[in-house]
Amino acid sequence: MAKITASVFTSHVPAIGAALDLGKTQEDYWKPLFAGYDFSKQWMKDNKPDVIFLVYNDHATAFSLEMIPTFAIGTAAQFQPADEGWGPRPVPVVQGHPDLAAHIAQSVIQQDFDLTIVNKMDVDHGLTVPLSLMCGEQDPKTGAWPCPVIPFAVNVVQYPVPSGRRCYNLGQAIRKAVESYDEDLNVHIWGTGGMSHQLQGPRAGLINKEFDNAFLDELISDPEAAASIPHIDYVREAGSEGIELVMWLIARGAMADVAGGKPPKVAHRFYHVPASNTAVGHLILENT
Repeated sequence: MAKITASVFTSHVPAIGAALDLGKTQEDYWKPLFAGYDFSKQWMKDNKPDVIFLVYNDHATAFSLEMIPTFAIGTAAQFQPADEGWGPRPVPVVQGHPDLAAHIAQSVIQQDFDLTIVNKMDVDHGLTVPLSLMCGEQDPKTGAWPCPVIPFAVNVVQYPVPSGRRCYNLGQAIRKAVESYDEDLNVHIWGTGGMSHQLQGPRAGLINKEFDNAFLDELISDPEAAASIPHIDYVREAGSEGIELVMWLIARGAMADVAGGKPPKVAHRFYHVPASNTAVGHLILENT
């Protein structure tokens, strides 16, 4: 059967993609941030998955305020990098895994979670920046991402957004779906977005190191507590865009210990401020 062997958590700040694409990674401002992913790039080579299930949020690219699904799974064979106003990022086309994506959709919907099936969409920085951070820079013409990717978009843009508890429970449903797939696949699940940041209003630029690191602590050792954080606490403590952290709970809910297994191994933990106007968090957990 297929198995989820690890979860990866990372911010997906668009300015990180710009720094990569413009060759600024060794500049004084950016160098400390990218150094935090040196371990991760080697870890990816040493622990290459067969498929990545990547949880992210669309930024008005595939969906607009006219229609925003709460949970949407990409079932296409390919996903083009999106043009977000300054041209698509110079990265490879994302190859999908339609068979596993369709199986997960079937299983999760039968577990009473409503998913939107998306057979065609472009993917923006929310998905491509984490791939670049974890896999390194790739030539869009001759390179390729190391494995197929299943995009899973979550609405954290337009209220009402899903609760942390619902996202955590959804992660458990995704794990069951993966484990019921009868091909022997090594699957990684990634939760992206966050950490604390606010892009508008009187609190624009807010960063809360204490909240972010407490969230990382709970995510590792007490995910039930993390899943119980109410929305108002994210907004108050982590800023209006800090609500993106609920997407990390989907990945955490898919880990083995949530279903009675052993606690995960912390392979890597990293935190850095600021990147543009955002706190960057990163964590790799391995099922033991």
